[in-house]
Amino acid sequence: MELEKILNQVPEYKEFLTIAELDDSSKKLAQTFDHVDLKEIGKSREGRTIHCLKIGEGKENVLLFAFPHPNEPIGSMTLEFLSDFLAKNPDFTKKTGYTWYIIKAIDIDGAILNEGWFKGKFTPLKYAKNNYRPASHEQVEWSFPINYKKLKFETPAPETQALMHLIQKIKPKFMYSLHNSGFGGVYFYLSYGIGNLFEDLVTFVKKEQLPLHLGEPEAPYIKKLNEAIFQMFGIQNQYDYLEEKGIENPTEFIKHGTSSYDYLKNVTSEKNFTLVCEIPYFYHNSIDDTSLTKFERRELRMQSLEYKKEIAIEMKKNFRQIKKFCDKSTRMYTAVKDYIRIMRPGLELEINVTKTSPLYDGKATVSQAFDLNVASRYYTLLRISMVARLCKEAILVHPENKVEITKIKVGLEKWIEQKISDLLLNIEFEVIPIQKLVRVQVGSALITLKNL
Repeated sequence: MELEKILNQVPEYKEFLTIAELDDSSKKLAQTFDHVDLKEIGKSREGRTIHCLKIGEGKENVLLFAFPHPNEPIGSMTLEFLSDFLAKNPDFTKKTGYTWYIIKAIDIDGAILNEGWFKGKFTPLKYAKNNYRPASHEQVEWSFPINYKKLKFETPAPETQALMHLIQKIKPKFMYSLHNSGFGGVYFYLSYGIGNLFEDLVTFVKKEQLPLHLGEPEAPYIKKLNEAIFQMFGIQNQYDYLEEKGIENPTEFIKHGTSSYDYLKNVTSEKNFTLVCEIPYFYHNSIDDTSLTKFERRELRMQSLEYKKEIAIEMKKNFRQIKKFCDKSTRMYTAVKDYIRIMRPGLELEINVTKTSPLYDGKATVSQAFDLNVASRYYTLLRISMVARLCKEAILVHPENKVEITKIKVGLEKWIEQKISDLLLNIEFEVIPIQKLVRVQVGSALITLKNL
């Protein structure tokens, strides 16, 4: 009953807050309440201040951070609500027994590059046209140091370093990395099972009337613990998977570090708990339909991989045409170059695995079919959309070549728009209200803490 009472206070958010708005809100909170402190924990690569709220004085610490990937703003709204609630309800905060460390935005620079779709009506095309996701080695969530077999990564991003120092200092008993996807359902990554956590989380999501993710896992090496619940992992899992598939030197694929979960484990112990709650933007009724289709799962996966291969070829072709005009030091250029490097060889590997793995035997469920035919294909179109954004950067660098670059840009934008239109033709999806998504992320945290 107390959980429901808390969740009923989540406002009906209509749009996402910008970094400036989030920072302003945090400053006002710290100025208003004596038991709320606002600390600077580091600087972004571009010199912006990374803020962290400290609320309460419990014996144990919890750490929650949003924008682990800068195209994932739902968590920032979750922490906007939660920080406000904890500040205004000191008795509840004290009852939790925790000191709360809350970072509304860890990848500030990247989040600002996504602000073009934060306001106004949210559509798949608008999201694609304004989307930015960093190169793997610049992602906060995946640039923690690692020394494993032939893999050695020792250049964490400045934002990751800020998190590392905070983790070392406060050694959180509970850490919550707030992610979100596009199409799909709700699913979780966590350190281990405890109490009734699996059942509680699944029951809660169903009660909130959001779909669970019942399609393909994000990667074939991810261990499923329960319906829509997976074992959190480090980069070692991907490395071992590549080795198992005959790749002699996995570092040809992996150029980045490990996860926040893996780092926390090394700083503290296996008992310190990490939760990741993945939340979608869009809903379609196929997402939670487990009935069987007439289609072979292997065949659908092969078709999906061939579709992605087509996108990869188009992406590389357009990049070749404009890269001579680009500023090679920008985040956008680095991201596009990195995705092109890994897309084709990664797809070839997965095609070979799909042909032989018994995992893909049998008929696909409706959920798996939607995942392969729509959701995963859409994500690939987000990558090539960054090449169009790179064209805009190139025009600023080489205005004398504006006509040539604009021709490439307009042609690519029309191609992407047509691809998204074809992909979503006759698919009646709905944009999930931000309020509903925030309720699930807040509730998931409190349910996990209760089980811990």
